[in-house]
Amino acid sequence: MQAVRAAHAFDGARFLPGGATVLHESGRIVGVVTGAADLPDGVEVTEHAGTVLPGLVDGHTHLVADGTIGGLERAGALSDAEIDTVIASSLRAHAVAGVTTVRDLGDRGFRTLASRERPGLPRVVASGPPLTIPGGHCHFLGGVVDGDLRAVVAEHAGRGVDVVKVMASGGFATPGTDQLGTQFTVAELTGLVDAAHDAGLPVVAHAHSLAAMQNALAAGVDGIEHFTGLTSQGPRIDDDLLDEVARQGVYVGLTMGNDRSLHALMPEPPPALAALMARLGVGSFDELYASRMRDLSRLREHGVAVVSGVDSGMAPPKQHGNVWRTVGEMVESGYPVAEALAAATSVAAEACGLAAETGRLAEGYAADLLVVDGDLAEDPSLLGRPRHVLVRGTPVDLA
Repeated sequence: MQAVRAAHAFDGARFLPGGATVLHESGRIVGVVTGAADLPDGVEVTEHAGTVLPGLVDGHTHLVADGTIGGLERAGALSDAEIDTVIASSLRAHAVAGVTTVRDLGDRGFRTLASRERPGLPRVVASGPPLTIPGGHCHFLGGVVDGDLRAVVAEHAGRGVDVVKVMASGGFATPGTDQLGTQFTVAELTGLVDAAHDAGLPVVAHAHSLAAMQNALAAGVDGIEHFTGLTSQGPRIDDDLLDEVARQGVYVGLTMGNDRSLHALMPEPPPALAALMARLGVGSFDELYASRMRDLSRLREHGVAVVSGVDSGMAPPKQHGNVWRTVGEMVESGYPVAEALAAATSVAAEACGLAAETGRLAEGYAADLLVVDGDLAEDPSLLGRPRHVLVRGTPVDLA
C-alpha cells in the first residue's frame, strides 16, 4: 500500500480542511483521511506541501491531431502506424499535464480504441470517426453517413466505441461546410440518438450554429460541444434555450482552454473563415474568445452543467494537456474555484460515463491523482505546475 499526503486537498467536489492523505493499492484508492493521519506500518508515503486532487479530464480531444495547423485534416491521409505514433505522443502530453482521462471525439479508423487502458497513460473514452454528411465537417476521418443512420451507429457500437459523436453543423476545420446551418434534420438526429441509446451509448453533438444546437437539443443528445450559437446576424444564445439545456441535463463543452498568448501568432484565417468572422462582426481570435467568456458566465447563471474540454490537438493554442487552463477561465468568468475544479474532474467524469470510476478522491475510485504546488483554493493557475501524477496508480515521469 502507498499513500500521497498533501497539505491541501480537493476531492472532486470540495476542498478538504487540513489537507488529506490518499491511500492507494493496486490502482485503486483504498482510503482518504483528512488532516495528519497515522498510517499503518509499512505504508510508503509521498509528502507534498501543495494540493492533491483527482486527475483532470479533457472531455474533448482529438488524439490523432498533433496540435499544428491542419493536423486533424492530415490525419485523414496518415498510415495507421503514423496515426498510432501521434496518438501515443498526444496521450503523453496529456499525462504530464495531470490529465488522467480523455474523451476522444473524432479519430480515424477507430485507432484510439486500442489505447484506452495503457499503463501510465490516460484512459480513453473513444467515439471513433465522427458521424457526418458526404463532404461534411471532418468527412476525411471516414464517418460519412450516406444512407441508414442506424446502420452506421450499429457499426460504431460493434467496433466497441464508448460514445457517438455527430457533426450537427459544419466546422471551421473543413472548408466549404456550413457553420451557420445544419447537417442533419431533427428527425435524422432523433433516429441517431434512439439507435445509440438502444445500444447503451451516449451521443455528443458538435454544434456551432444556433439551429444545430436547437436540433441537437430537440433530438435528445447527451452533450453539445462548442455551443457557439452562430446565426447570420451574429452569435445568439437565448435564455430559454439555456433553461431547456439545464432542464434536460445536457452537458455543454465550450472547447476553451486556449493558450491565449499564441493567438497573436496564428496565421491569417483562410478567406472563407475571414469572411465569416467579418459577417459575424468578430475582428480577432481574442475578441471571439472574450465573447466565449461571457457565455461561460451565462451558462452558470442558468444552471447548465459545463464540462472541461479543449478540442485539443486542433491548433497551436489548443495543445494536448491544456485542459487545466479551462479552470482559470471559469474562475475568471465568475465560478468559485471549487466549482471550476469540479467541472474538470467529477462533472467531466460524469459526462464521460465514469462517475463511479474517476474524478473523485474516494474509496473505490481509480488512483488517478494530481499534485500541484501551493494552495489551489488561493491560486488556480498553480494547476499548470504538476509535481506528481498517478494514472490508475502508475506514476507518470514528468521529466
